Amino acid sequence: MRWMHAAGRALLVAAVVLAGYAGFGVRADEDAASGARGPMTLVTAGDLTDYLSPLLDDWNRDHPDEHVTLVELPDSADETRAQMISELRSGRDRFDVLNIDVAWTSEFAAAGWISPLERDRFPLDALLRPVVDTATFDGRLYAVPYVTNAGLLYYRKDILDRVGEKPPHTWAELVRQARTIAPKYGLAGYAGQFLPYEGLTVNVTEAVHSAGGSILRDDGARVSVDSDAARAGLRFLADGVRDGWISREALGYKEEESRQAFQDGRLLFLRNWPYVYADASAEGSKVAGRFGAVPLPGPDGPGTSVLGGSNLAVSSHARHPASAADLISYLTSERVQRRVLTEGSLPPVRAALYEDPELIRAYPYLPTLRQSVLSAVPRPKSPRYDQVSLAVQAVAQDVMALRQTPEQAAARLARELGTISRKG
Repeated sequence: MRWMHAAGRALLVAAVVLAGYAGFGVRADEDAASGARGPMTLVTAGDLTDYLSPLLDDWNRDHPDEHVTLVELPDSADETRAQMISELRSGRDRFDVLNIDVAWTSEFAAAGWISPLERDRFPLDALLRPVVDTATFDGRLYAVPYVTNAGLLYYRKDILDRVGEKPPHTWAELVRQARTIAPKYGLAGYAGQFLPYEGLTVNVTEAVHSAGGSILRDDGARVSVDSDAARAGLRFLADGVRDGWISREALGYKEEESRQAFQDGRLLFLRNWPYVYADASAEGSKVAGRFGAVPLPGPDGPGTSVLGGSNLAVSSHARHPASAADLISYLTSERVQRRVLTEGSLPPVRAALYEDPELIRAYPYLPTLRQSVLSAVPRPKSPRYDQVSLAVQAVAQDVMALRQTPEQAAARLARELGTISRKG
């Protein structure tokens, strides 16, 4: 999924490990005596923009006794997660620093694969507020935000300008424009990521939260999807397919398919991640200079995006946990976070960077992205997140294929999530 390489262009998966280490508040002499400092490995999904190695080269030059070796796993988020879990379950100390997808924090923490961190060890107050929540589980900090992401609504500015319309702020405006304007210009109305995979979970979660509902509450302890608000969110997506402003073709879209459709000039509206802005502006794009981006709409005003991105965590089997903590501090420093944006094209977690005039000139979408991140929510937190996501995908697929009504789907999903929450 492309946003998951948003730590490598939607996902970087890095692992931070810790063996029997309760915190990082040790002194230098204690570090030497305890072996808390030394070489490390940083494990990640494929770094598609090749920006991470130079960052680690700088660290290695300044910390020759705490050399970091980069381990890149497959680009696929599912394969990366599977390989990480296999290593963590084995008890081996191959990985020291994990950059895990934000949705995995609860699962990894509940399983004991990553260790809790001391809050005052890291610059949490300098980060965008919602991203910190993705790094917590059961009231404790288990990771540090590294890269964030939030969904945006891309729109054909040239076409809306031609008909004297502004981009939509509500679902009703989006529906009207997608149904009436798009066909006049030979375009499909709206697309997101609707293939049954993690992207569909994200799109459904956004629709449900935009309507004022939720899927799980209390760190996954309470199922809340069987509600009027959740049904409204599912109905929004189902009505789009039924009424034709979401094309049947879009039911097979992931990030890249939907980006390509927009970039090729076939869509009036697209929900996708910030990376699309640069790609759609590049030479050869049919919409370069002809589109804009705004926050996702909701029923009565701005909607709610789901937070993407990745968090840095320390494994419970880390060989040198104090060094691992220092590496996390380095990677989340303002200087390095600026390079994460300018060299990696990834949304940083440092709040001040979103108000930097120089960066805004280079990345005009930053103020919109900041607004979207500040109103965004994590995906459902659960120690069994993979099962939760699969259940959401299966039910949402049936709703958007018009095989179940939103009412039937919400009740079914509540039952399935209830079963998952009672397991083990």
